[in-house]
Amino acid sequence: MATAVPVERDAVAAGFAGPAEEVGVPGARLDRLAPGGADPAGLVVDLVAAGVGAALAGASVGGALTAGALRGEPYDLVVSAGIGGGFLPAAPLGTLVVADAVTVADLGAETADGFLPVTELGFGSVTHRPPESLVRAVSRATGARVGTVLTVSTVTGTATRAAALRDRHPGALAEGMEGFGVAEAAALHHVPVLEIRAVSNPVGPRDRDAWRIGDALAALTAGFGKLAPVLESWDTA
Repeated sequence: MATAVPVERDAVAAGFAGPAEEVGVPGARLDRLAPGGADPAGLVVDLVAAGVGAALAGASVGGALTAGALRGEPYDLVVSAGIGGGFLPAAPLGTLVVADAVTVADLGAETADGFLPVTELGFGSVTHRPPESLVRAVSRATGARVGTVLTVSTVTGTATRAAALRDRHPGALAEGMEGFGVAEAAALHHVPVLEIRAVSNPVGPRDRDAWRIGDALAALTAGFGKLAPVLESWDTA
């Protein structure tokens, strides 16, 4: 599981039982939890604070995936997790969102006729689709709302940009800065991806007094506290 910063990593870790063991990987600290207990076939969760932004997060997760493969311990699932902005009124503060589409919103070209995603320029991809069965199971277990989570390189800070994003992505519920990079790394290793965000602030004009980071971190912990049975029972085949 990959978060941007340590405080998000710690919030996710608090949702699982048991102490963490540090595992060495190049360029990152990886904490291993075993909420499945001593059973060697039980659930094992590796957590990494992968860095802010799609590029650094993707590079960190790619390194962890490669290290796991070289150890003979390939991963079954990659989860991008953290707090983020929510599009009101669909995703109010404190809401948990699980992505049915991980979409990069600003990879492309600005033209006189508007924004062109990189796919319309003839290369690349802009969306990764998490497994539908897992998205449904996570939503049922946690009460998370299901929709598109946008990845942006520049956080939205105006009503005009928020409206433009919603026009281009009507199903968007939240935005973050890492999901697409994490998903790209997972795809290169042929591993499915999931993205879960807890809403800490509205997408739009920046008003720090309206942010509820503590509430969002608590929602992240509560949500992941309900996920161990889902992850243990989910069939990756």
